[in-house]
Amino acid sequence: MKFTLLMIGAPETIFIVLIVLLLFGGKKIPELMRGLGKGVKSFKEGMNEVTKEDSNTNKPDNDSKQ
Repeated sequence: MKFTLLMIGAPETIFIVLIVLLLFGGKKIPELMRGLGKGVKSFKEGMNEVTKEDSNTNKPDNDSKQ
């Protein structure tokens, strides 16, 4: 059994865009996309911080060598 749920083609994308346009209107979409962009940026910054903290904790200390 193949899972084709996540395979979205051009017709499906156009349909989704049209539904979003009908629900929110043309004036609201730039505002929504701006908020989405800020959310993605915040998420990436958080992931970078976690990665940096993780890499700092995994480094061996030079003082512990004998």
